[in-house]
Amino acid sequence: MKKILIAAAVIATGAAGYWVSQDMGSNGEQNAILTYVPADTPVFSGQLTPFPIKAYINSVAQSYQNYPDDMFAELEESDDARAKFMLSLTQTYMESLESGDKFISTFGLPEQMRSYFYSLGLLPVVKLEVEKPDAIWAVLDKAEKESGFTHEKKSIKGQEYRAYTLTDPGEPEAISLLFSISKGILTVTLDSAFNQPETVATALGLAPVTNSLADSGILQDIMKTHGFNGDGIGYINHQELIKAITTTDGNQLARQLTALAELEGEDPFAIVRSNECHTELSAMAANWPRTVFGVSNVSISDTQSHMELATIVESKNQVMLDALSSMRGFIPEYIRNNNDSVFSMGLGIDVSQLVPALTSIWDDMLTPQYQCVVLQEVQEEMSGQSPAMLGMFTGMVNGVKGVAVSLIGYKFSDDQDNPALDSLDAIISLSTENPSMLFNMLKPFAPELADIQLADGGEAVDLSYLLPLPPEFAIKPMMAVKGDHLVIYTGKVGEEKANDLANEALSNNGLFSLAVDYGKMLTPVITFAEMSGEPLPEELLMMEDYNMQAKMGIDINPTGIIFDSIVDSKVTVTTK
Repeated sequence: MKKILIAAAVIATGAAGYWVSQDMGSNGEQNAILTYVPADTPVFSGQLTPFPIKAYINSVAQSYQNYPDDMFAELEESDDARAKFMLSLTQTYMESLESGDKFISTFGLPEQMRSYFYSLGLLPVVKLEVEKPDAIWAVLDKAEKESGFTHEKKSIKGQEYRAYTLTDPGEPEAISLLFSISKGILTVTLDSAFNQPETVATALGLAPVTNSLADSGILQDIMKTHGFNGDGIGYINHQELIKAITTTDGNQLARQLTALAELEGEDPFAIVRSNECHTELSAMAANWPRTVFGVSNVSISDTQSHMELATIVESKNQVMLDALSSMRGFIPEYIRNNNDSVFSMGLGIDVSQLVPALTSIWDDMLTPQYQCVVLQEVQEEMSGQSPAMLGMFTGMVNGVKGVAVSLIGYKFSDDQDNPALDSLDAIISLSTENPSMLFNMLKPFAPELADIQLADGGEAVDLSYLLPLPPEFAIKPMMAVKGDHLVIYTGKVGEEKANDLANEALSNNGLFSLAVDYGKMLTPVITFAEMSGEPLPEELLMMEDYNMQAKMGIDINPTGIIFDSIVDSKVTVTTK
């Protein structure tokens, strides 16, 4: 039983991840699907306006056309009909990603479609628009034929659906995977022994809920609070999750967990199902009510796609927000607004504020006199430690605001007889209030640097003698102080970035930023390997046609902790 629950959770998580990643729309209108979504759903993600699925698949198809030969090895070796069924479905899906036309024709989808993911308590529900239902049934029929895993045809309130039993024969707590199509909407969900009788009807869109998401104002509140433009929206409700584990009937999820515990004969949440734990954990959840996500900008065509998304862990705990905000450090311009590098990463931490901020957070967590046993144990564990000890290690580097690194570009020579690194542009910077003094303080720990003297605006120092690199590698690392920044760079462009830093004053402008250009990263390596005749790992060859850029960042604002990301994908025109 537990194995099946784990499998079901994996399926649900995979479905959630896929549909969340595709969230592309909401125009603020009350959507009919939302009347079947309970307001106390722990998770929701919705494409409420049509998303150009055909064009999107065309723009990213190259990234999915290759996959490892052993990707499905475990499923292929299994004699279990259920595993073979899932194998067939997965292979059909991967093969359909060849093009947008093939994808929508395989699954009978419209060129533009809406989709939804949410849960009825514990049970996941996926809904998406379909144009040709027969295509879905054909995919399932093919999987049945190839696996020998068959369905049972059922109906409820006149609506037929397929039920595939996931549990072993004879198990009393049967779990089934359901497929139903009605009024152009495909529903995929689960049925189980701990369901209420009306749950399946609600999942299939046959029984609207009393207190629905459509009437709750939750989505409108999220858009208003976080400035999402409505192109995509979703959330995880922490308060409903806490209610589910600390009560027996506080919401639908709580009732299902209680029923499941009765079937299993043990309740894993018994330790927190007390009045004290419910009150105290609920108060914590009220301070961190939701994780929300939304789309701020989308542009999709057959040749490229651009998506800007944000995820925010909401917080009303002003003490923690102030502490986290005080830790923000400096991230240079060549990291924040750079679209030309192969790879770049910046970590902004104001070291002088690190210990005070962590101490403030620590004290805030230890201040309440909890009655809940679990929280008492956590406090006891924390009380034996203290972030103040970090002061011993951070004292020497007080004044440091951040560190950043960027691999701007590199190229190998085209000499097939003697392939070598022809050029490298890169920069590493340490931003601090007095870089020269910090460098002098660190020299005793690196005797080879003892004779180097650095001053702001002074001559850059050649570090080649410290790096035992082959002479055919055209790398000449230079060290210098540029304003408030200690830099090491190589290459002409690296030098330009270093000189630009001289005009950048320190400011607390962020926590973390990371950017990767997969095409620029992999193309020179693959070309070099082909010239030298060296074999490449299969995983690397799979990414040969990747033309994708990704950027993500972490920051703090008055509403919570922000994780933002930008993903660009373009079709690569090959001459092979």
